[in-house]
Amino acid sequence: MSKKKESGVFAVVQKIGRSFFLPVSILPIAGLLLGLGASFTNAKTIEAYHLQGILGDGTVLNGLLTIMSQVGNTIFGNLPLIFALAVALGMAKNEKAVAVLSAGVSFFVMNATINAMLKLTGQILADGSYASTVLNGAITNVCGIDSLQMGVFGGIVVGLVTAALHNRFYKQKLPAALSFFAGVRFVPIVCVLAHIAVGFAAFEVWPVIQQGIFAVGKVVMESGYFGTFLFGFMERALIPFGLHHVFYIPFWQTGLGGTAIVDGVAVAGAQNIFFAELASPNVTRFSVDACRFMTGKYAVMMAGLPAAAYAMYATAKPENKKVVGGLLVSAALTSFLTGITEPIEFTFLFIAPALFLVHCVFAGFSFVLMHLLNICIGTTFSCGLIDFTLYGILQGQAKTNWLMILPVYLGYAVLYYVVFRTVILKFNLPTPGREENGEEIRLYSKEDFKNKAASGGGISDPVSALILQGLGGLENVQDIDCCATRLRLTLADSGLVREDILKQTGSKGVVKKGNGIQVIYGPQVTIIKSDFEEYVQYLMSDPEAAKAAKLEMEHAMAQTAAAGNPAGTGDSAGEEKNGMSSRDKAAAQPFPSGRLLAAASGRVLPMSQARDEAFASCVMGGGLVIRPEDGRVVAPADGQITVLMEGTNHAVGIHMDNGMELLLHIGIDTVKLNGEGFKAAVMPGQNVKAGDLLVEFDKKLVEERGYCADIMVIVLDAPQLPVIRYAVDMDVLAGGTVVAEW
Repeated sequence: MSKKKESGVFAVVQKIGRSFFLPVSILPIAGLLLGLGASFTNAKTIEAYHLQGILGDGTVLNGLLTIMSQVGNTIFGNLPLIFALAVALGMAKNEKAVAVLSAGVSFFVMNATINAMLKLTGQILADGSYASTVLNGAITNVCGIDSLQMGVFGGIVVGLVTAALHNRFYKQKLPAALSFFAGVRFVPIVCVLAHIAVGFAAFEVWPVIQQGIFAVGKVVMESGYFGTFLFGFMERALIPFGLHHVFYIPFWQTGLGGTAIVDGVAVAGAQNIFFAELASPNVTRFSVDACRFMTGKYAVMMAGLPAAAYAMYATAKPENKKVVGGLLVSAALTSFLTGITEPIEFTFLFIAPALFLVHCVFAGFSFVLMHLLNICIGTTFSCGLIDFTLYGILQGQAKTNWLMILPVYLGYAVLYYVVFRTVILKFNLPTPGREENGEEIRLYSKEDFKNKAASGGGISDPVSALILQGLGGLENVQDIDCCATRLRLTLADSGLVREDILKQTGSKGVVKKGNGIQVIYGPQVTIIKSDFEEYVQYLMSDPEAAKAAKLEMEHAMAQTAAAGNPAGTGDSAGEEKNGMSSRDKAAAQPFPSGRLLAAASGRVLPMSQARDEAFASCVMGGGLVIRPEDGRVVAPADGQITVLMEGTNHAVGIHMDNGMELLLHIGIDTVKLNGEGFKAAVMPGQNVKAGDLLVEFDKKLVEERGYCADIMVIVLDAPQLPVIRYAVDMDVLAGGTVVAEW
């Protein structure tokens, strides 16, 4: 049991790690842009090397490099949001676009909640400034919102919470009155509410973590070489939380990093001291006490991590080396040239946290070695070849002692390669290129398929399996979509469709248009579509399971035929016709009397004259057709809006006050307009009175695009539905003419 639990945890961690690969893949180019741009637009660098004529303000190169720096900085500055979106994308089982949207909204909700709490507690003042008690760097601007500095850790938390909620609720069913909010539309709602709570939790917990980090900073200054080690260790260890800036900036920019007199001027902060000495003509050797907080990163960034990347490449499976080579080479090059290490560090951080801990220890010792060897090479923001050349080689051996770092480079390259390669192979870590892409290749039996589904390794969905069977099998399905009431599919061969089988899934009818098939289910079709799409995707990703499923379906059909009971016939099928079982009929209550008013002005006709086979055959229920004079559509009765077709506004569902369900469908195939020319005046959950405006649409545009503008008013089938008398073949006024009574 414990082994199964460990395996499950490992699988989840591996999945989280894989979800990082997408954002990590954009970091190399972002790092190159930021590294080159920031280094060559630095005013002190330009002044020190007398490059004002080439790189000074107003020059073409300065403008180009400034753009590069801003682009790279924007990507790095928004990494928390990028990781929130990527983790949700990677962890969502299906309907991934909904998960990504929900994660984006949730990220803003969490930070807005934290911002509100900071204001309520007086940490952010009325004028937008921060209270004097706020620790330097504890609050930052996140996408325009002043919030706690949580770094990518905050984004990862949002992504994980969102994915968990999405996987739990994306097929959520709700009562008829709230059916519009069912399925994928329920996910953003529950995520918003949940991340208000996440924001409260972060506000309470995160400052405690920040206080601990600042306390460590004080220990660093008072502990000599051990303090130097601790600084290097913490500076790397805080990378995942985005708090490394909070930790090292006070050392670089304040008196915590030391003070010095340079050319008669008092300078505070390690980086400030270095650049003051760089600009001074009187300094013959840079201050090692200042550089102890900068130089240690060079060996890690220029030698250690590139060697670690090579170790990951060397241990990748041979068939995967070509794929992972591009990722790892670009990441290693970024680290070597610019000192930006996130592309490599985030590659192994969550799939192999023990390796990251070892890496942090090595970083700490690198800082100690630089301190012991009196090597002093400053930096602008990161320690790559560019800064090494500018502030090490070009400054000369006397000032920097840069030659002593070369053997350290060699030692660190060997150390990282050997340790990473050994650990990866010994513990079989799933670093890039070593993932398990598949199980043992063999033929699967029907029993294998059942066992896989029962153990959670597959998907057990008899309704979706039956739909797939009715559509002619996996190879026959080319595209899956839905509108307000219909599952819309594109098939390779519509002749393979079995309507008798589809009726067993609850279908109220099938419409064929060439290779386009519409299976009518009613307002709950969005959930049916999600289930079916997930089932198809699973089979497509697992060919052996697809074969087993096909054998299962063929076996079931053979058994049915042998029993002399073809699919779709028999008592049970007849009993479920129109969606009613005998139990439903017995339990159903009669509806009170009532009436419907015209939903639009124009000519009202019987439903049998609808210019669509599905509507004309009344498979979802009886009703009438209005050929409208204009584009105003009003409520035919009092009730509550349950459905407004998202994005298209071409269909509206109403739960009438007497309990009956109405569906108003504007036009034929107008879903293909994607909402163009349609404007909704209501929203789901809104109560309406007979005659209230529901939708306005551009009738002329609809007809010019080749679509029929008829409005179908359908009373959806239900147990003990009363006999409805429709008044047809007459001209009517919207909200003024009675067109149906019961």
